[in-house]
Amino acid sequence: MFLTISTTGTPESPATDLGFLLHKHPDKAQAFSTSYGTAHVLYPEADVERCTAGLLLEVDPVALVRRGKGKGRGGAPDAALAQYVNDRPYAASSLLAVALSSVFSSAMRGVCASRPERAAQPLPLRVEVPVLPARGGPALVRRLFEPLGWTVSAEPVALDTAFPEWGDSRYVSLVLESATLTLAEALRHLYVLLPVLDDAKHYWVASDEVDKLLRAGQGWLPGHPEQKLITSRFLSRRWALTRQAMERLELVRLAEADDTAVEEIDNAVAAETEAEEKPTPLAVLRRDAIIAALDASGATRVLDLGCGQGQLVQALLKEPRFTEIVGLDVSMRALTIASRRLKLDRMGERQASRVRLLQGSLAYTDKRLKGYDAAVLSEVIEHLDLPRLPALEYAVFGAARPRTVLVTTPNVEYNVRWESLPAGHVRHGDHRFEWTREEFGGWARTVAERHSYDVEFVPVGPDDPEVGPPTQMAVFSLRPTGTRTTDTTTEKEAKAA
Repeated sequence: MFLTISTTGTPESPATDLGFLLHKHPDKAQAFSTSYGTAHVLYPEADVERCTAGLLLEVDPVALVRRGKGKGRGGAPDAALAQYVNDRPYAASSLLAVALSSVFSSAMRGVCASRPERAAQPLPLRVEVPVLPARGGPALVRRLFEPLGWTVSAEPVALDTAFPEWGDSRYVSLVLESATLTLAEALRHLYVLLPVLDDAKHYWVASDEVDKLLRAGQGWLPGHPEQKLITSRFLSRRWALTRQAMERLELVRLAEADDTAVEEIDNAVAAETEAEEKPTPLAVLRRDAIIAALDASGATRVLDLGCGQGQLVQALLKEPRFTEIVGLDVSMRALTIASRRLKLDRMGERQASRVRLLQGSLAYTDKRLKGYDAAVLSEVIEHLDLPRLPALEYAVFGAARPRTVLVTTPNVEYNVRWESLPAGHVRHGDHRFEWTREEFGGWARTVAERHSYDVEFVPVGPDDPEVGPPTQMAVFSLRPTGTRTTDTTTEKEAKAA
């Protein structure tokens, strides 16, 4: 990807002063290593009348995949290929913005010891970006740059010049011109607005991104007519960070209107002297809900199917009413960690008689699982490919047939409330799917009817009025008659799986 910054000059104020302002000598071609490739600074032209500095960023797509944020499972089928075959090496984006701030950091701050007067003066500037993703088209490009004093030319790039009937792509060829801005202001505009137009970040957006936005937006963002859109997109649409940034921008605006310091306005509430109470982790809420449901069912002999590293088994052992606890997992490594967690090698004989760890797969029937009061599948089903679910269903509900079965799984609708979860991503890289409440309810009711269970649903965690709880739990209870609905199709599917 490529960007050029040009200026003109006179014998008294030569254009080559641009080299001093950028802290990069026009007679040299320099290279700078970045996390995702190499940034080159070169000067295609440099004389008294006109000087152009170019920033060429060579992106290493393999490094981008290895260092970038993963999408996890559940994405598009071609997601693996798309990581390597995409527009990242060619189209200006947050990659180029980060390179700008890294290579021209002093210039962005307006620091130039050798030409301080030039750094503070507006320059006749021309910025060219040959390929810029613009989600919103040329109209949005103009809405973002024109209020800042730029004359904007944003020409759409055709999808293919050989096939004009295909129309335009989402890219534009951008030219910006201004004689009223300093170089530092221009660089800060580009740093913020390039990723905003792309509407994507190649790196994880954390709370420090708010500080970056406010530093780069100082002097222009508080009064920008598209402030909300800029803030939301720059912060990857994370609503909590966006709200925090908007509140701070409003304080800045009020302070400027009153010609006072932000600290003097933001002093209505004294600093908190007591630490805020931390919310209970969802994993703890989930275990508490499971134990409460087991207690209500009267179960004493319990299966933890897909027990992982033994957290639930450990919690069940603390409750004397559970006389036999079996943890089953396909991973021997997980069972080894569970054994260490439980300290089985040092456990007293009476306590050790209450617990067993077994290796096994829920894709197959297992006679060792028959005869128990209850079975728990806590955050298990979403780790299976959907075609394998009938096999699990038959192994648990058809063959083992405990009186009570508890199934918990993420509620995908709640994902929008996770500040740290990028839009469209699943909660864990190994999740094959995540269901809505309707999807989970449909599956659970079908299973219950097929195997003669009743089912009810219990929210786990804060029950949001719009998107529901973070975890959804189904409580299956075997019908008193013990009658079964014969379903040879399910058995055939289980055997085939």
